[in-house]
Amino acid sequence: MTTRPILAAELAAAWADIQQHHVELPDLAAPESLIGETVSVCGPGPSFERLLHEAVHGIAAARGIRDTSRAGRYHNRRFLAVAYELGLNHPAEAHASTGFSLVRMRPDTQRLYSPTVARLQSALDAYLGAREARNLFLGPAARFGASGGGMRVKAVCGCGRNLRVVPSILAKAPILCGRCGEPFLTPTPAEKLEHSRP
Repeated sequence: MTTRPILAAELAAAWADIQQHHVELPDLAAPESLIGETVSVCGPGPSFERLLHEAVHGIAAARGIRDTSRAGRYHNRRFLAVAYELGLNHPAEAHASTGFSLVRMRPDTQRLYSPTVARLQSALDAYLGAREARNLFLGPAARFGASGGGMRVKAVCGCGRNLRVVPSILAKAPILCGRCGEPFLTPTPAEKLEHSRP
C-alpha cells in the first residue's frame, strides 16, 4: 500500500473524529482531494487546522449559512461563529480582504484532538518521506521540472500579501509575513473552487 492512500485514510479518520463532536458535519466525499492542501502547510497543527477550517464550511453549508462572500475569499462573522463552535479562534480584527479566514485552534481544541493530530502527522511524515525519496531517486528534473524552477502555488498571509512558492518549501517550514507575522498559506479547496467559477 502506498503512502498516499494511507494519508487519505487518515484524513478521512480525522474528519470522522471531528464528526463525533459535531454530528451536523457532512461526510467527507473525497479525502484525497485534501492531500495537496495538507502537505502544503507545515506540521500537524496547521494541517489539522486546515481540516477544521473545511469542517466549518461543511457545517455552515449544512445549516444553510452563507459564511463567505467575495467569491469565497472573505470569511464573515457567521463563519467565525461556527469556527468558534469547532474550537477555533481568530486572534485579531477581521482582515480587509480575507475576513476571519485565518482561524487557529484553541488550547482546549488542541488537547481534545491531540491523538488525531498525532496520527495525521505520522501519515503526513510517511507521505512526505516517500515523496522525497521518490524525488531523490528520479533526480533534479523530476524534483524541479525540466527547467529547474518547479511548479509554484499562490500562498496568502493574514494581511493579504501573497507570494508564489514551491509546495515542498511550504511543507518544510512556515514562511512568515514580515508585516503581520502570520504564515503564508495556500487557499482551501473551497476557496479554489469559488475562484475558478465564472
